[in-house]
Parts: sequence; structure tokens; C-alpha cells
Amino acid sequence: MTLKEYSQIMIPEIEKALKSTILKDIPDPFPGLQEMMNYHFGWLENNNSQKSQGKQIRPIILLLCNAVCGGDWKKALPAAISIELIHNFSLIHDDIEDKSDLRRGRQTLWKIYGIPQAINTGDAMFSLAQINMLKVGNEINKQIGFDALQRLNETCLILTGGQNLDISFEKETRVSLERYLLMIGGKTAALLSASSEIGAITALTSENNRNALRNYGNALGLAFQAWDDWLGIWGEEEQTGKSTSSDLMTGKKSLPILFALEKDEEFLQIYQDEGATQENYRKLLSMLENNGAKKFTEDIAKQYTDTALKSLEETKVSDKNAFQSLLELTDLLIKRNN
Repeated sequence: MTLKEYSQIMIPEIEKALKSTILKDIPDPFPGLQEMMNYHFGWLENNNSQKSQGKQIRPIILLLCNAVCGGDWKKALPAAISIELIHNFSLIHDDIEDKSDLRRGRQTLWKIYGIPQAINTGDAMFSLAQINMLKVGNEINKQIGFDALQRLNETCLILTGGQNLDISFEKETRVSLERYLLMIGGKTAALLSASSEIGAITALTSENNRNALRNYGNALGLAFQAWDDWLGIWGEEEQTGKSTSSDLMTGKKSLPILFALEKDEEFLQIYQDEGATQENYRKLLSMLENNGAKKFTEDIAKQYTDTALKSLEETKVSDKNAFQSLLELTDLLIKRNN
């Protein structure tokens, strides 16, 4: 099977299981929680568009890694649902903490229902994630369910640690590249790493495969974020769905900007004294290209992409179709334009 064929089978199963846990595992007296979760996932709109529902990258990675290692991906479905719930729990809370009005082209949950209700819904989603990971014990065996749940909660601590750094960076003028990589390792890479490794865990595979796929997911996450930072300045607006000036204009501390702040005194001076404005935007953009920030970001993305692919090569493959599909998905994530 190809990636397209896997996706055509897996995505409906993921959506069906997500809807099922929201409907069946939330107690009947609390339909308000169901409504808010359904809104966040984009299921209340008349057109029910895929764009508003997200791409479900993490659960697909988990299921493909499971298949690569010879597992029955359908038995790993509760783990994939758990990962997707944790991802969306983090998005709900991130939107509140970042004061973001829009997510996937529509108003965020807190803008519709208010901050207290959004926080509460995110907390309920976290609990649903725990319940679904426990279901792995019923599908496979109790020890595997415990191992997967432990990995999930270790990841949640790293995830919130990354968010802690991200919030703290807002008050800092300069942030070292090392600390930035630590932050995105928590916010972006940790959950992709857990998705990959839990796919291996639920396949009852070797420790070597677990390690290789954990490292693959971590490197993929770092490459993914580096490329996302590149797109935030040099991507095509009609493809990314946001202005390419936004990362500069909002003062976001992304990879190319941090590089320039550390390496280019003139850029630092303008950025500190004036900030990015409509008047100096073109000048700052040119400086980012001339001082090597653009190439540096591209090199970082390539470095971690190579690490991810090398880790995949270290995996003992049981299903070649799933492996090729995972390679194809990796390529799409790294070379995406949005």
C-alpha cells in the first residue's frame, strides 16, 4: 500500500475513534464538554472541512511505526487517539497562553466559549487521552498499556517544559540557539518522538526499534519546526495561510531571527531600538538573507532531516509498504509549503 492508501484507511478510523471516545467516555450529564470538543475538532461546521479538523499527522505516524515493526495497527488505534488528544489539549492551552484568536482558519475555542471553559475542556481532553492509552492494555496486554502510558506522561512533562521556556522567552531580549532548540525539542519534537516510539511499543518490537524510532521522531520534530520557522518568513502567503511578515512584525523569536540577533550587531540594534515596522521590514528581511540566517535555518532543517532518515535506516523493518509510506510522509513534512 502507498501512503495515500494507508491514509484513506487510517484517517476515517482515527476520526471514528475520536468521535466515539468523546461521545461514550464523557459522562452523559456533561454534554457541554462534548460540544466544545466537537467545535475544536471542526465537527460542528456545516461543511465539516478537513482543514478545520487538522492533518492528524501524529496518530498516522504512530500507526505507521506500529505497522513498520510488524504490529496490528488497529490494536494500536487507542494509543493513536491518545496522542491526538494530547496534541489538541496542548493546542487549546497554547491558544489561550498565546492569546491566539484563530486556529485552522477559524476562531479558537476560548474566543467562542471563554477562557475558563476552554481551559476546562483542555483538561477533560487530557483525561480522555489517559483513558484511551489505558485501553491499549485491553487491546494488547497490561504491561504494554502501562509502558505506553508512562511514555505518554513523561512526554507531557517535556511538552509543558517546552511551553514554559517559550513563554519565558517573551520577556527576554536575546535567547541562545541552544535554549531555543531545547524549547522546540519540548514543544514540537517530544510528541512526534513519543508517537513514533509508542508505535513501536504497541508492536511488541525490539528495544533497538524503540530507540531508533524514538530518535527518528525527535529529529523529525526538530526539522519540522526549523522548516516551519523558515516558512514563517520566506514561505508563500497563499500556501501558508499567514503573512510572511508576521514572524518579524510580531517579534517572534524564531530560528532565523535568533541567529541574526546573535550574529549581526546591526540587526540586533535595529530590532531592539525600533522593532520591526512596515518601514524597515524590507531592510530587516534583506539582512536576514545577507547575514546567513536564511541559509542557517535551511542547514538546521537538513541536518535534522538527515538524522531522522538515518534513524529510520536503523530500524528492522517488518512491513516494507508501511516503511516506504513513512519515508514518503517524512518527505512531505520536511518539504511542505504550509
